[in-house]
Amino acid sequence: MDLFRHAAQADQTHSAPLAARMRPRTLAEYVGQERVAGAGRLLQRALDQGALFSMILWGPPGTGKTTLARLLAQASKAHFEQMSAVSAGVADLRKVVKEAQLRKGMYGERTLLFIDEIHRWNKAQQDAILPYVEDGTLTLIGATTENPSFEVNSALLSRCRVITLEALSDDAIGVIVDRALADRERGLGELAVELEDDARGLLVNLANGDARAALNALEVAALSAAVDEAGRRRVSLDAIVEAYQRRHVQYDKSGELHYDAISALHKSVRDSDPDGALYWLGRMLQGGEDPLYVARRVVRMAVEDIGLADPLALQQCVAAQQAVHFLGQPEGELALAQAVVYLCQAPKSNAVYRAYGSVLKDVEETRNDPVPLHLRNAATGLMQGLGYGKGYQYAHDYADARVDQSHLPPNLAGRRYYYPTEHGYEQKVAARLAWRYDDVPNVDDTSSTSSSSNEPGDPAPG
Repeated sequence: MDLFRHAAQADQTHSAPLAARMRPRTLAEYVGQERVAGAGRLLQRALDQGALFSMILWGPPGTGKTTLARLLAQASKAHFEQMSAVSAGVADLRKVVKEAQLRKGMYGERTLLFIDEIHRWNKAQQDAILPYVEDGTLTLIGATTENPSFEVNSALLSRCRVITLEALSDDAIGVIVDRALADRERGLGELAVELEDDARGLLVNLANGDARAALNALEVAALSAAVDEAGRRRVSLDAIVEAYQRRHVQYDKSGELHYDAISALHKSVRDSDPDGALYWLGRMLQGGEDPLYVARRVVRMAVEDIGLADPLALQQCVAAQQAVHFLGQPEGELALAQAVVYLCQAPKSNAVYRAYGSVLKDVEETRNDPVPLHLRNAATGLMQGLGYGKGYQYAHDYADARVDQSHLPPNLAGRRYYYPTEHGYEQKVAARLAWRYDDVPNVDDTSSTSSSSNEPGDPAPG
Protein backbone atom coordinates (compact mmCIF):
# COMPACT_ATOMS: atom_id res chain seq x y z
CA MET A 1 0.00 0.00 0.00
CA ASP A 2 1.47 3.41 -0.96
CA LEU A 3 1.80 6.32 1.47
CA PHE A 4 -1.06 8.32 -0.05
CA ARG A 5 -3.45 5.39 0.15
CA HIS A 6 -2.37 4.62 3.72
CA ALA A 7 -2.90 8.26 4.73
CA ALA A 8 -6.33 8.33 3.10
CA GLN A 9 -7.36 5.13 4.90
CA ALA A 10 -6.12 6.48 8.24
CA ASP A 11 -8.10 9.70 7.73
CA GLN A 12 -11.20 7.70 6.81
CA THR A 13 -10.83 5.59 9.97
CA HIS A 14 -10.48 8.73 12.10
CA SER A 15 -13.60 10.28 10.59
CA ALA A 16 -15.68 7.10 10.80
CA PRO A 17 -18.59 7.00 13.28
CA LEU A 18 -17.71 6.08 16.85
CA ALA A 19 -19.40 2.69 16.51
CA ALA A 20 -17.12 1.80 13.59
CA ARG A 21 -13.97 3.10 15.30
CA MET A 22 -14.69 1.13 18.46
CA ARG A 23 -15.05 -2.26 16.80
CA PRO A 24 -13.13 -4.84 18.87
CA ARG A 25 -9.71 -5.66 17.43
CA THR A 26 -9.40 -9.11 19.04
CA LEU A 27 -11.76 -11.77 20.32
CA ALA A 28 -10.62 -10.85 23.84
CA GLU A 29 -12.19 -7.40 23.35
CA TYR A 30 -15.43 -8.85 21.99
CA VAL A 31 -18.16 -8.30 24.58
CA GLY A 32 -21.59 -9.76 25.18
CA GLN A 33 -21.56 -13.05 23.26
CA GLU A 34 -19.47 -15.15 25.64
CA ARG A 35 -21.88 -18.06 25.21
CA VAL A 36 -20.55 -18.74 21.71
CA ALA A 37 -17.32 -16.73 21.47
CA GLY A 38 -15.94 -16.81 25.01
CA ALA A 39 -12.90 -18.73 26.18
CA GLY A 40 -13.40 -22.47 25.75
CA ARG A 41 -16.65 -22.00 23.86
CA LEU A 42 -17.59 -23.24 20.38
CA LEU A 43 -15.95 -20.62 18.16
CA GLN A 44 -12.80 -20.35 20.25
CA ARG A 45 -12.37 -24.13 20.19
CA ALA A 46 -12.83 -24.18 16.41
CA LEU A 47 -10.14 -21.51 15.99
CA ASP A 48 -7.75 -23.32 18.34
CA GLN A 49 -8.10 -26.48 16.25
CA GLY A 50 -7.85 -24.63 12.93
CA ALA A 51 -11.27 -25.95 11.96
CA LEU A 52 -13.34 -22.83 11.29
CA PHE A 53 -16.60 -23.84 9.64
CA SER A 54 -19.23 -22.10 7.52
CA MET A 55 -21.95 -20.50 9.60
CA ILE A 56 -24.99 -18.24 9.67
CA LEU A 57 -24.89 -15.56 12.38
CA TRP A 58 -28.45 -14.81 13.43
CA GLY A 59 -29.26 -11.97 15.80
CA PRO A 60 -30.78 -8.50 16.26
CA PRO A 61 -29.06 -5.37 14.93
CA GLY A 62 -26.01 -4.14 16.83
CA THR A 63 -25.06 -7.48 18.39
CA GLY A 64 -21.68 -7.77 16.66
CA LYS A 65 -22.29 -10.03 13.65
CA THR A 66 -19.98 -8.14 11.26
CA THR A 67 -17.37 -7.63 13.95
CA LEU A 68 -17.37 -11.32 14.84
CA ALA A 69 -16.90 -12.31 11.20
CA ARG A 70 -13.89 -10.01 10.89
CA LEU A 71 -12.36 -11.31 14.11
CA LEU A 72 -12.81 -14.93 13.05
CA ALA A 73 -11.07 -14.24 9.74
CA GLN A 74 -8.24 -12.46 11.55
CA ALA A 75 -7.81 -15.20 14.15
CA SER A 76 -7.87 -17.95 11.51
CA LYS A 77 -5.43 -16.02 9.27
CA ALA A 78 -7.89 -16.28 6.40
CA HIS A 79 -8.32 -13.67 3.68
CA PHE A 80 -11.46 -11.68 4.44
CA GLU A 81 -13.95 -10.68 1.75
CA GLN A 82 -17.16 -8.82 2.55
CA MET A 83 -20.25 -8.15 0.47
CA SER A 84 -23.78 -6.99 1.18
CA ALA A 85 -26.65 -9.03 -0.24
CA VAL A 86 -28.52 -5.74 -0.73
CA SER A 87 -26.18 -4.55 -3.48
CA ALA A 88 -24.12 -7.57 -4.57
CA GLY A 89 -25.21 -10.36 -6.89
CA VAL A 90 -23.97 -13.56 -8.52
CA ALA A 91 -21.52 -11.67 -10.76
CA ASP A 92 -19.80 -10.25 -7.66
CA LEU A 93 -19.76 -13.72 -6.13
CA ARG A 94 -18.06 -15.21 -9.21
CA LYS A 95 -15.32 -12.59 -9.00
CA VAL A 96 -14.70 -13.42 -5.31
CA VAL A 97 -14.69 -17.16 -6.11
CA LYS A 98 -12.14 -16.74 -8.94
CA GLU A 99 -9.80 -14.77 -6.68
CA ALA A 100 -10.28 -17.29 -3.85
CA GLN A 101 -9.37 -20.17 -6.16
CA LEU A 102 -6.18 -18.40 -7.26
CA ARG A 103 -5.31 -17.53 -3.67
CA LYS A 104 -5.84 -21.10 -2.53
CA GLY A 105 -3.87 -22.59 -5.45
CA MET A 106 -0.89 -20.23 -5.29
CA TYR A 107 -0.51 -19.58 -1.56
CA GLY A 108 -2.71 -22.15 0.15
CA GLU A 109 -4.60 -19.26 1.78
CA ARG A 110 -8.21 -19.73 2.82
CA THR A 111 -10.87 -17.15 1.95
CA LEU A 112 -13.60 -16.23 4.39
CA LEU A 113 -16.56 -14.62 2.64
CA PHE A 114 -18.88 -12.56 4.81
CA ILE A 115 -22.31 -11.85 3.28
CA ASP A 116 -24.26 -9.29 5.26
CA GLU A 117 -28.07 -9.55 5.21
CA ILE A 118 -27.87 -12.88 3.41
CA HIS A 119 -31.64 -13.25 3.72
CA ARG A 120 -31.91 -10.61 0.95
CA TRP A 121 -30.58 -13.08 -1.61
CA ASN A 122 -33.18 -15.16 -3.42
CA LYS A 123 -33.02 -18.94 -3.73
CA ALA A 124 -31.08 -18.92 -7.01
CA GLN A 125 -28.47 -16.54 -5.57
CA GLN A 126 -28.11 -18.62 -2.43
CA ASP A 127 -27.80 -21.79 -4.54
CA ALA A 128 -24.95 -20.20 -6.51
CA ILE A 129 -22.66 -20.29 -3.50
CA LEU A 130 -23.33 -23.94 -2.58
CA PRO A 131 -20.59 -25.68 -4.63
CA TYR A 132 -17.87 -23.35 -3.36
CA VAL A 133 -18.83 -23.84 0.26
CA GLU A 134 -18.97 -27.58 -0.31
CA ASP A 135 -15.55 -27.89 -1.99
CA GLY A 136 -13.84 -25.59 0.52
CA THR A 137 -13.10 -22.74 -1.88
CA LEU A 138 -14.94 -20.44 0.52
CA THR A 139 -15.73 -20.46 4.20
CA LEU A 140 -19.05 -18.66 4.37
CA ILE A 141 -20.26 -16.48 7.19
CA GLY A 142 -23.72 -15.10 6.52
CA ALA A 143 -25.36 -12.54 8.77
CA THR A 144 -29.09 -12.08 9.16
CA THR A 145 -31.61 -10.49 11.49
CA GLU A 146 -34.31 -12.86 10.16
CA ASN A 147 -34.97 -16.44 11.19
CA PRO A 148 -32.73 -18.58 8.93
CA SER A 149 -35.36 -21.34 8.94
CA PHE A 150 -37.57 -19.08 6.83
CA GLU A 151 -35.06 -16.95 4.94
CA VAL A 152 -32.11 -19.24 4.09
CA ASN A 153 -32.79 -22.17 1.77
CA SER A 154 -32.45 -25.63 3.23
CA ALA A 155 -29.56 -26.73 0.98
CA LEU A 156 -27.36 -23.86 2.16
CA LEU A 157 -28.59 -24.18 5.73
CA SER A 158 -27.54 -27.85 5.82
CA ARG A 159 -23.96 -26.83 4.99
CA CYS A 160 -23.74 -24.15 7.67
CA ARG A 161 -23.96 -24.03 11.43
CA VAL A 162 -26.48 -21.49 12.76
CA ILE A 163 -24.94 -19.38 15.54
CA THR A 164 -27.49 -17.36 17.49
CA LEU A 165 -26.36 -13.99 18.85
CA GLU A 166 -28.57 -12.41 21.50
CA ALA A 167 -29.34 -8.78 22.22
CA LEU A 168 -26.56 -7.43 24.43
CA SER A 169 -27.23 -7.17 28.14
CA ASP A 170 -27.24 -3.77 29.87
CA ASP A 171 -23.95 -4.72 31.54
CA ALA A 172 -22.34 -5.45 28.16
CA ILE A 173 -23.62 -2.16 26.71
CA GLY A 174 -22.21 -0.39 29.79
CA VAL A 175 -18.76 -1.91 29.24
CA ILE A 176 -18.79 -0.80 25.59
CA VAL A 177 -19.87 2.75 26.52
CA ASP A 178 -17.18 3.05 29.22
CA ARG A 179 -14.51 1.86 26.79
CA ALA A 180 -15.54 4.48 24.25
CA LEU A 181 -15.37 7.22 26.88
CA ALA A 182 -11.90 6.17 28.02
CA ASP A 183 -10.23 5.30 24.70
CA ARG A 184 -8.04 8.22 23.60
CA GLU A 185 -7.03 6.69 20.27
CA ARG A 186 -10.34 5.54 18.79
CA GLY A 187 -12.95 6.77 21.25
CA LEU A 188 -13.88 9.99 23.03
CA GLY A 189 -11.01 10.09 25.52
CA GLU A 190 -9.43 13.17 23.98
CA LEU A 191 -12.70 15.10 24.36
CA ALA A 192 -12.78 14.75 28.17
CA VAL A 193 -16.43 13.65 28.13
CA GLU A 194 -18.12 13.26 31.52
CA LEU A 195 -21.29 11.17 31.31
CA GLU A 196 -23.55 11.76 34.30
CA ASP A 197 -24.70 8.61 36.11
CA ASP A 198 -28.39 9.01 35.32
CA ALA A 199 -27.51 9.83 31.70
CA ARG A 200 -25.40 6.67 31.46
CA GLY A 201 -28.26 4.59 32.83
CA LEU A 202 -30.69 6.04 30.30
CA LEU A 203 -28.20 5.63 27.44
CA VAL A 204 -27.79 1.93 28.26
CA ASN A 205 -31.51 1.40 28.76
CA LEU A 206 -32.62 3.05 25.51
CA ALA A 207 -30.10 1.04 23.49
CA ASN A 208 -32.33 -2.05 23.71
CA GLY A 209 -29.27 -4.30 23.54
CA ASP A 210 -27.93 -2.56 20.40
CA ALA A 211 -24.31 -1.45 20.86
CA ARG A 212 -24.33 0.58 17.64
CA ALA A 213 -27.37 2.57 18.79
CA ALA A 214 -25.73 3.31 22.15
CA LEU A 215 -22.45 4.51 20.62
CA ASN A 216 -24.17 6.60 17.96
CA ALA A 217 -26.29 8.37 20.59
CA LEU A 218 -23.27 8.86 22.85
CA GLU A 219 -21.26 10.43 20.03
CA VAL A 220 -24.07 12.82 19.09
CA ALA A 221 -24.56 13.87 22.72
CA ALA A 222 -20.81 14.30 23.35
CA LEU A 223 -20.08 16.33 20.22
CA SER A 224 -23.03 18.64 20.86
CA ALA A 225 -22.20 19.18 24.55
CA ALA A 226 -20.84 22.57 25.60
CA VAL A 227 -17.19 22.73 26.68
CA ASP A 228 -16.70 24.26 30.14
CA GLU A 229 -13.73 26.34 31.35
CA ALA A 230 -11.83 23.22 32.31
CA GLY A 231 -12.24 21.78 28.82
CA ARG A 232 -14.76 19.12 29.91
CA ARG A 233 -17.93 18.11 28.08
CA ARG A 234 -20.68 17.19 30.52
CA VAL A 235 -23.37 14.94 29.02
CA SER A 236 -26.63 15.16 30.96
CA LEU A 237 -29.82 13.14 30.98
CA ASP A 238 -31.52 15.70 28.72
CA ALA A 239 -28.66 15.45 26.22
CA ILE A 240 -29.16 11.68 25.95
CA VAL A 241 -32.92 12.11 25.49
CA GLU A 242 -32.28 14.65 22.73
CA ALA A 243 -29.67 12.43 21.06
CA TYR A 244 -31.96 9.41 20.95
CA GLN A 245 -35.14 11.37 20.16
CA ARG A 246 -37.09 8.16 20.88
CA ARG A 247 -36.35 4.58 21.77
CA HIS A 248 -35.57 2.38 18.80
CA VAL A 249 -38.34 -0.23 18.82
CA GLN A 250 -37.05 -3.56 17.56
CA TYR A 251 -39.77 -4.73 15.22
CA ASP A 252 -40.07 -5.94 11.67
CA LYS A 253 -43.60 -6.08 10.37
CA SER A 254 -42.67 -8.57 7.66
CA GLY A 255 -40.31 -10.76 9.65
CA GLU A 256 -40.28 -13.13 12.58
CA LEU A 257 -40.93 -10.43 15.18
CA HIS A 258 -44.23 -9.79 13.42
CA TYR A 259 -45.37 -13.36 14.05
CA ASP A 260 -43.87 -13.57 17.53
CA ALA A 261 -45.57 -10.37 18.65
CA ILE A 262 -49.03 -11.27 17.32
CA SER A 263 -48.66 -14.68 18.94
CA ALA A 264 -47.80 -13.03 22.25
CA LEU A 265 -50.80 -10.68 21.92
CA HIS A 266 -53.16 -13.56 21.12
CA LYS A 267 -51.91 -15.71 23.98
CA SER A 268 -52.16 -12.79 26.42
CA VAL A 269 -55.81 -12.34 25.42
CA ARG A 270 -56.50 -16.06 25.66
CA ASP A 271 -54.94 -16.11 29.16
CA SER A 272 -57.02 -13.07 30.27
CA ASP A 273 -53.97 -10.85 30.88
CA PRO A 274 -54.81 -7.24 29.92
CA ASP A 275 -51.35 -5.96 30.87
CA GLY A 276 -49.55 -8.38 28.56
CA ALA A 277 -52.07 -7.77 25.79
CA LEU A 278 -51.72 -3.99 25.98
CA TYR A 279 -47.92 -4.21 26.05
CA TRP A 280 -47.68 -6.35 22.90
CA LEU A 281 -50.29 -4.22 21.18
CA GLY A 282 -48.17 -1.14 21.92
CA ARG A 283 -44.97 -2.84 20.75
CA MET A 284 -46.56 -3.73 17.44
CA LEU A 285 -48.15 -0.37 16.75
CA GLN A 286 -45.07 1.63 17.81
CA GLY A 287 -42.96 -0.64 15.62
CA GLY A 288 -44.97 0.41 12.56
CA GLU A 289 -47.40 -2.50 12.28
CA ASP A 290 -50.50 -1.90 10.15
CA PRO A 291 -53.31 -1.23 12.68
CA LEU A 292 -55.85 -2.82 10.34
CA TYR A 293 -53.83 -6.03 10.41
CA VAL A 294 -54.00 -5.96 14.20
CA ALA A 295 -57.74 -5.24 14.06
CA ARG A 296 -58.27 -8.23 11.79
CA ARG A 297 -56.36 -10.48 14.16
CA VAL A 298 -58.27 -9.14 17.17
CA VAL A 299 -61.56 -10.02 15.44
CA ARG A 300 -60.18 -13.52 14.99
CA MET A 301 -59.41 -13.72 18.72
CA ALA A 302 -63.00 -12.78 19.53
CA VAL A 303 -64.46 -15.66 17.51
CA GLU A 304 -61.77 -18.21 18.33
CA ASP A 305 -61.32 -17.76 22.07
CA ILE A 306 -64.51 -16.06 23.32
CA GLY A 307 -67.21 -17.03 20.85
CA LEU A 308 -70.69 -17.32 22.33
CA ALA A 309 -69.40 -17.06 25.89
CA ASP A 310 -69.76 -13.32 25.22
CA PRO A 311 -71.44 -12.45 21.90
CA LEU A 312 -70.64 -8.75 22.46
CA ALA A 313 -66.91 -9.47 22.06
CA LEU A 314 -67.21 -9.73 18.30
CA GLN A 315 -69.21 -6.50 18.18
CA GLN A 316 -66.53 -4.70 20.22
CA CYS A 317 -63.79 -5.87 17.85
CA VAL A 318 -65.64 -5.04 14.65
CA ALA A 319 -66.40 -1.60 16.12
CA ALA A 320 -62.69 -1.19 16.89
CA GLN A 321 -61.82 -2.09 13.30
CA GLN A 322 -64.28 0.54 12.06
CA ALA A 323 -62.84 3.12 14.47
CA VAL A 324 -59.29 2.44 13.24
CA HIS A 325 -60.45 2.74 9.63
CA PHE A 326 -62.34 5.96 10.37
CA LEU A 327 -59.90 7.70 12.71
CA GLY A 328 -56.52 6.42 11.55
CA GLN A 329 -53.49 6.72 13.82
CA PRO A 330 -52.90 7.47 16.60
CA GLU A 331 -56.53 8.05 17.63
CA GLY A 332 -57.73 4.64 16.44
CA GLU A 333 -55.16 2.84 18.58
CA LEU A 334 -57.24 3.48 21.70
CA ALA A 335 -60.15 1.60 20.14
CA LEU A 336 -57.88 -1.41 19.65
CA ALA A 337 -56.66 -1.06 23.23
CA GLN A 338 -60.25 -1.07 24.47
CA ALA A 339 -61.05 -4.12 22.35
CA VAL A 340 -58.15 -6.22 23.64
CA VAL A 341 -58.92 -5.32 27.26
CA TYR A 342 -62.55 -6.32 26.66
CA LEU A 343 -61.42 -9.64 25.21
CA CYS A 344 -59.16 -10.25 28.20
CA GLN A 345 -61.96 -9.81 30.74
CA ALA A 346 -64.54 -11.75 28.70
CA PRO A 347 -65.36 -15.39 29.58
CA LYS A 348 -63.53 -17.76 27.28
CA SER A 349 -64.87 -20.51 25.05
CA ASN A 350 -63.48 -22.18 21.96
CA ALA A 351 -66.55 -24.41 21.54
CA VAL A 352 -67.58 -22.96 18.16
CA TYR A 353 -63.97 -23.01 16.95
CA ARG A 354 -63.59 -26.68 17.89
CA ALA A 355 -67.00 -27.56 16.44
CA TYR A 356 -66.17 -25.99 13.09
CA GLY A 357 -62.77 -27.70 13.07
CA SER A 358 -64.51 -31.05 13.56
CA VAL A 359 -66.89 -30.27 10.71
CA LEU A 360 -64.00 -29.52 8.35
CA LYS A 361 -62.32 -32.76 9.40
CA ASP A 362 -65.46 -34.76 8.52
CA VAL A 363 -65.88 -32.90 5.24
CA GLU A 364 -62.32 -33.81 4.35
CA GLU A 365 -62.23 -37.38 5.61
CA THR A 366 -65.75 -38.82 5.13
CA ARG A 367 -67.87 -39.57 2.09
CA ASN A 368 -69.76 -36.46 0.97
CA ASP A 369 -73.26 -37.94 0.79
CA PRO A 370 -76.09 -36.01 -0.90
CA VAL A 371 -78.35 -33.70 1.06
CA PRO A 372 -81.14 -35.85 2.59
CA LEU A 373 -84.36 -35.64 0.53
CA HIS A 374 -86.46 -34.11 3.32
CA LEU A 375 -84.02 -31.14 3.52
CA ARG A 376 -83.99 -30.40 -0.20
CA ASN A 377 -85.99 -27.55 -1.69
CA ALA A 378 -88.81 -28.82 -3.92
CA ALA A 379 -88.89 -25.91 -6.37
CA THR A 380 -90.56 -27.80 -9.25
CA GLY A 381 -93.19 -30.51 -9.73
CA LEU A 382 -90.50 -32.88 -10.95
CA MET A 383 -88.56 -32.35 -7.73
CA GLN A 384 -91.68 -33.00 -5.67
CA GLY A 385 -92.24 -36.21 -7.62
CA LEU A 386 -88.73 -37.30 -6.81
CA GLY A 387 -89.43 -36.86 -3.10
CA TYR A 388 -87.68 -33.54 -2.53
CA GLY A 389 -88.90 -32.11 0.77
CA LYS A 390 -90.95 -35.20 1.63
CA GLY A 391 -91.27 -35.73 5.37
CA TYR A 392 -89.85 -32.32 6.29
CA GLN A 393 -91.29 -30.99 9.56
CA TYR A 394 -91.79 -27.22 9.60
CA ALA A 395 -90.47 -26.08 13.00
CA HIS A 396 -93.01 -23.31 13.52
CA ASP A 397 -95.82 -25.85 13.47
CA TYR A 398 -94.52 -27.39 16.68
CA ALA A 399 -94.36 -26.28 20.30
CA ASP A 400 -91.35 -24.00 21.01
CA ALA A 401 -90.33 -24.59 17.35
CA ARG A 402 -88.66 -27.83 18.39
CA VAL A 403 -88.45 -30.57 15.78
CA ASP A 404 -86.68 -33.86 16.29
CA GLN A 405 -85.41 -34.63 12.79
CA SER A 406 -81.97 -35.33 11.40
CA HIS A 407 -80.09 -32.64 9.45
CA LEU A 408 -76.96 -34.60 8.59
CA PRO A 409 -76.26 -37.09 5.79
CA PRO A 410 -77.01 -40.69 6.76
CA ASN A 411 -73.33 -41.63 7.16
CA LEU A 412 -72.98 -38.94 9.85
CA ALA A 413 -76.30 -39.52 11.59
CA GLY A 414 -76.03 -38.76 15.29
CA ARG A 415 -72.74 -36.90 14.94
CA ARG A 416 -72.29 -34.03 17.40
CA TYR A 417 -69.87 -31.16 16.84
CA TYR A 418 -70.85 -28.32 19.15
CA TYR A 419 -70.40 -28.65 22.91
CA PRO A 420 -71.26 -25.36 24.63
CA THR A 421 -69.32 -24.61 27.79
CA GLU A 422 -70.62 -23.27 31.08
CA HIS A 423 -68.76 -19.98 30.62
CA GLY A 424 -70.63 -16.68 30.38
CA TYR A 425 -73.51 -16.42 27.95
CA GLU A 426 -72.77 -19.91 26.64
CA GLN A 427 -74.48 -21.27 29.77
CA LYS A 428 -77.75 -19.97 28.29
CA VAL A 429 -76.88 -21.43 24.91
CA ALA A 430 -76.31 -24.82 26.50
CA ALA A 431 -79.64 -24.62 28.35
CA ARG A 432 -81.53 -23.71 25.17
CA LEU A 433 -80.03 -26.61 23.25
CA ALA A 434 -80.25 -29.20 26.03
CA TRP A 435 -83.45 -30.72 24.60
CA ARG A 436 -81.64 -31.53 21.35
CA TYR A 437 -78.50 -32.98 22.84
CA ASP A 438 -79.98 -35.29 25.48
CA ASP A 439 -78.48 -38.78 25.18
CA VAL A 440 -76.44 -37.91 22.08
CA PRO A 441 -73.13 -39.85 22.11
CA ASN A 442 -69.95 -37.81 22.54
CA VAL A 443 -67.72 -37.48 19.49
CA ASP A 444 -64.00 -37.04 20.15
CA ASP A 445 -63.00 -34.00 18.11
CA THR A 446 -59.95 -32.89 20.08
CA SER A 447 -57.54 -33.82 17.29
CA SER A 448 -59.38 -31.95 14.57
CA THR A 449 -58.00 -28.50 15.24
CA SER A 450 -55.15 -26.73 16.93
CA SER A 451 -54.98 -23.64 19.12
CA SER A 452 -53.00 -21.60 16.63
CA SER A 453 -54.32 -18.41 15.11
CA ASN A 454 -53.08 -18.73 11.55
CA GLU A 455 -54.23 -16.89 8.51
CA PRO A 456 -53.78 -18.56 5.12
CA GLY A 457 -50.14 -18.28 4.19
CA ASP A 458 -48.98 -17.18 7.65
CA PRO A 459 -46.38 -19.25 9.53
CA ALA A 460 -47.78 -20.53 12.81
CA PRO A 461 -47.40 -17.74 15.39
CA GLY A 462 -47.04 -20.14 18.29
